[in-house]
Amino acid sequence: MKPDTAPAASTPVLWFFAVVAGALSAGAVLGFHALIAGVEWLGTGYIGSMVAAAKTLPPWHRALLGTVGGLLAGLLLQWGRRWAARGPDGAEHLDYIEAARQGRVDLNNRTTIARSASSLLSVSTGASLGREGTMVQLGAWFAAKLAQFAPLSEQQRSVILICGIAAGIGSAYHAPVAGVVFVLELALGFLAAQTVAPVLIAAATAAVLMFGLVDPAPLYAMPTVSLVPSTLAMALLTGLVCGGIGWAMLDLVARTRTAFGHIKAPTLRLGLGGALVGLLSAFVPEVWGNGYSSITHLLQTQPPWTWVLLVLVVKLIATLLSTGSGASGGMVTPTLFVGSTSGYLIAQATSSWLPSVPVGDPRMLAVVGMGAMLTAVTHAPLMAIVMVLEMTNQFQLAVPVMVACGVAHAVSTQFGAKPMYGNPIE
Repeated sequence: MKPDTAPAASTPVLWFFAVVAGALSAGAVLGFHALIAGVEWLGTGYIGSMVAAAKTLPPWHRALLGTVGGLLAGLLLQWGRRWAARGPDGAEHLDYIEAARQGRVDLNNRTTIARSASSLLSVSTGASLGREGTMVQLGAWFAAKLAQFAPLSEQQRSVILICGIAAGIGSAYHAPVAGVVFVLELALGFLAAQTVAPVLIAAATAAVLMFGLVDPAPLYAMPTVSLVPSTLAMALLTGLVCGGIGWAMLDLVARTRTAFGHIKAPTLRLGLGGALVGLLSAFVPEVWGNGYSSITHLLQTQPPWTWVLLVLVVKLIATLLSTGSGASGGMVTPTLFVGSTSGYLIAQATSSWLPSVPVGDPRMLAVVGMGAMLTAVTHAPLMAIVMVLEMTNQFQLAVPVMVACGVAHAVSTQFGAKPMYGNPIE
């Protein structure tokens, strides 16, 4: 850690900068949303859901756009690495989670800009990745810039970076409490007394701005689902299944990255990944984007299980190709998609094979599956529980979600798999 270069500021001053950090993170999320809409319009002539955009295009256009987007994203990433190595920040790339853990705020400016631009091209041209990871990265970066110039002590500056991460998570997922839990569980690993108040203030500031400027509704609006006598037993089963799928997903991601790693040039590697995802989208347009539209469709309309199974399989392959090729983007929403469809299919299968078991609304297990799958790949059950309940506003499912997350965590941690978000969301 660098020596302290500023006197410790009073608590109200620290809280003031926490408010500013929250506002900057919310602005970063809104700004990146706007940039995605602009690039999407240039490529498709459409603004909105990536799945809806894909359905407006002929198959050849989807395949071509994925290929071109992957090539350009890879070119930007390759150029960005060289640019960052020549810059004043040096070649070191310190991600925001590691920076928070080490109490530092010296994020690499050129690396952040290059990765964000590459991610913008990837997620705007159909890569099966989330946009939220880059939003959180930008929120943390803006908070780090604020911290560097604020009249705060070194320790207080690191608190402002943590505020930016929490506010970014809360803004991107409409889940401010989950943002706080995220930094305490994953970034810090302990409850730092002096950090709690500023982080809560920053997350609340970002939430107020997002709810006021965007929409106060939960991210995944859906009808209220009720508990049934078999809910806890079904949650236990969902936790077991999603824990196993999550472990397998972590293993497949590692294997896919190793396979793509034989292609040394990022331009060719991301171009190949984009081309393969583009070809899949020519047949199944739902593979485009992070999976948000498909999750929303599932939670609001109860589609047939055959459609859900098809999209789950193809979307999972597309996600492996996108992340394996090295495309910059988030994995939280694709993971939530796998969990929601898995839980939904478990409910449908149980209703068919064991008609005497009262399963209830299959969307209940879709929500439970989201929490279980997120736990399985992050090994952060508290964050997963809070995030899923906030995103769906289904707080009556707190106990079954807790059961499923606990079981999924126990299963997924038994085989030594490295959690996907033990470091940054990327």
